[in-house]
Amino acid sequence: MLHIKRFLKKSPWVLHYNTGSCNGCDIEILACLSPRYDLERLGVLNTGNPKQADIFLVTGPLTHRCHDRLLQLYSQIPDPKVVVAVGSCTCTGGVFKDMYNVNNGIDSLIPVDVYVPGCASSPELIMDGIVKALEILEGK
Repeated sequence: MLHIKRFLKKSPWVLHYNTGSCNGCDIEILACLSPRYDLERLGVLNTGNPKQADIFLVTGPLTHRCHDRLLQLYSQIPDPKVVVAVGSCTCTGGVFKDMYNVNNGIDSLIPVDVYVPGCASSPELIMDGIVKALEILEGK
């Protein structure tokens, strides 16, 4: 995990967006920013502005209400960008799969670079996903 520094030329900024989840994965993302895991000590910063983001963390099943907003946020993030799908709901629809108000996975709408499985994904898995995203970002 400490090898993250060799990928960075600048601090990567992460934009987190919830597309209608139960907040289980969101709580785990917040745990990644807590003192126990502390992504910020590795240079990763959380932002609320898509125009400053490098990594787009998405949680939850893609509901029809969030469809347009997800596209809008994705288009506002400057290139090069990496999309990380956190949780089984984001990857495949999870327990909400094939429901009337849910698209099954965000990869039907935007390209996903890293899939982080789990319900809810653990902070360790999320941090590994961000490290993989940094490798991909460095390649872009």
